[in-house]
Amino acid sequence: MGASPTGDNNPVRKTCWKLVSALPSGYPKQYMPNSLAIIGAGRVGRALGRRLREAGWRIGAIVTRSEASARRAVRFIGAGKPFAGMTWQILPSQVILITTPDDQIDVAARDLARIGEEELHGRVVLHTSGAMDSGALEPLRAQGATVGSMHPLQSFCGVTVPSLEGRVFAIEGEAQAVRVARQIARELGGSPVRVAGGKKLLYHAAAAMAAGHILAVEEAATQLLVSLGMKRREAVRALLPLTRQVLDNFETLGPRAAWTGPLSRGDFNVVRAHLQALRDSPQEFMLAYEALSRLAACVLTQEPAGTLAELGKSSVKPIAKAKVTGGNA
Repeated sequence: MGASPTGDNNPVRKTCWKLVSALPSGYPKQYMPNSLAIIGAGRVGRALGRRLREAGWRIGAIVTRSEASARRAVRFIGAGKPFAGMTWQILPSQVILITTPDDQIDVAARDLARIGEEELHGRVVLHTSGAMDSGALEPLRAQGATVGSMHPLQSFCGVTVPSLEGRVFAIEGEAQAVRVARQIARELGGSPVRVAGGKKLLYHAAAAMAAGHILAVEEAATQLLVSLGMKRREAVRALLPLTRQVLDNFETLGPRAAWTGPLSRGDFNVVRAHLQALRDSPQEFMLAYEALSRLAACVLTQEPAGTLAELGKSSVKPIAKAKVTGGNA
């Protein structure tokens, strides 16, 4: 995001901010911050902005790449002032939330550091990446801001605003930033959990497996049923209750009691027959089935080595050039 040309070298503003910067950077419990600026108000930024506005936070600058998108974000949130590109008018807010895509966080941090300079002293800056830690905000820390990260473990569609009640918020960073992130999570009904910065990629990989990868498996199974002649709606209606029941059982009974299918019964002949049947599908389907079977052997069986050995005997070579089936039908 480019820097705003407005007021960056205003001497009166500089003098006022030097006085503010002389105040202690820590917040007593009764004076915890409640004003917020948002940089990069996409799905996550808009949703958090609305929920925090509903919780009584004062929403300040909303910064996006264009004025049109900033105005849309302000309308969605129900408060704030729209700005196209980085602006010093972010700085009156006590908390600055960077909700840009991961590859733009360091860009936003550098731009804000260049504009804010010493005026960032005492500000708390949080980004919402699940994969990156607060080190991405180093340019802001160097200017006196307290930095951290806060990732809500929730899917955001951009159309509706999900309830964050009971959702985990992974938080890390400097002490004051962690306190503010914990405050935000609790005010939104969430559960703040400390995750070491060096472990965030592992945390995010777990989330990707439980959400995006589950969706890929569900869609692959749907396409297989569509390839048999089912209508897509019928295929989804057939599979979703099955998936939901297994997940419900996982929650209430635990992983091994919830496990179902031929591999759970040690029926390797059926596993091999499944692999043979999948040879007519794109090879990724069969390879995924094999990989998922090996993963199940590692995490669900009592004797992983023996199960893996049997699976090795059931391996089937994919057809070099499989025809594509299913698609978006």
